[in-house]
Amino acid sequence: MTNCHHGADRASSAPVLTPAFAVTAPADHAHTDTPPDAPIDSASDLRSWIGRTVQRDDLVTAAPLAGLLATLDRADDPAPVPGSALPPLSHWLYFLPQALQRDLGVDGHPLLGGFLPPIQLPRRMWAGGRLCFEQPLRIGDTATRRSTITHIAEKAGRSGPLVFVTVAHEISTARGLCVREEHDIVYRAPAQPGATPPTPALARTDEHFSRTVTPDPVLLFRYSALTFNAHRIHYDRDHATQVEGYPGLVVHGPLIATLLLDLLRRELPDTKVAQFEFTAASPLFDLHPFTLCGKREADGSVALWARNPRGHLAMTARAVLA
Repeated sequence: MTNCHHGADRASSAPVLTPAFAVTAPADHAHTDTPPDAPIDSASDLRSWIGRTVQRDDLVTAAPLAGLLATLDRADDPAPVPGSALPPLSHWLYFLPQALQRDLGVDGHPLLGGFLPPIQLPRRMWAGGRLCFEQPLRIGDTATRRSTITHIAEKAGRSGPLVFVTVAHEISTARGLCVREEHDIVYRAPAQPGATPPTPALARTDEHFSRTVTPDPVLLFRYSALTFNAHRIHYDRDHATQVEGYPGLVVHGPLIATLLLDLLRRELPDTKVAQFEFTAASPLFDLHPFTLCGKREADGSVALWARNPRGHLAMTARAVLA
């Protein structure tokens, strides 16, 4: 399960930044022959990005959380006011990237370079994450998120080459550390015309509680708007199907994770989540409903997973309760 202290240990050697938004490279990055925005072609170039750090400040306001509660159909939740605690994973509504329109690629993502390495694999998606919730963020907080690239790995997948990038985040306020997070990003090769995607593993069927979600384009648009996510696979059907080779609009990985924790909140409304981890197994699309599932485990944790209409696993997760 998640180690609540590993993020701090991995990031401890990175420089401390004071501006509201800044990027710093590790000490040896300046001695490489690769400019920060040049395509990466070798393992040594990839490794040179480890230790790169960015810091961003944000004001935790009520409007994004109110929008998320509406999107999740949380009809009985009180309206957020100053001092209201954010539910776990709601920090994803803040510290958002704000690339200029001219700096977006044809897929809606910011152009290669900047903080993340310019990996020459065009399909970029969330692969998973591990989080520890030390104390809640609250409406009205001024918060700081410090992010450091901690790990980069190249792998060979069933559908082609993969590159995984892990970014460690620490979010703090004047009260101290609130959230530790490790975020895994996967870069994939483009879909080959006519290629049959690998069949995902079957999902478990021993859930204690479940909920069915219909991921229509309105839900995906609203979540894209809340997270300022311009990736066209979530709202532009022509791009998703004709350019990136998906059968329909893709449900956001962080939205699925948020829905899984929302399922837990519906089933166990008085519990507090201390740790959460999730791994994407296969994509979900706006073509069919999918099922959110949960089960209390013998060790007191809660297993959570998302199952597609054919019974295949889309995401697996686990929550440790406080």
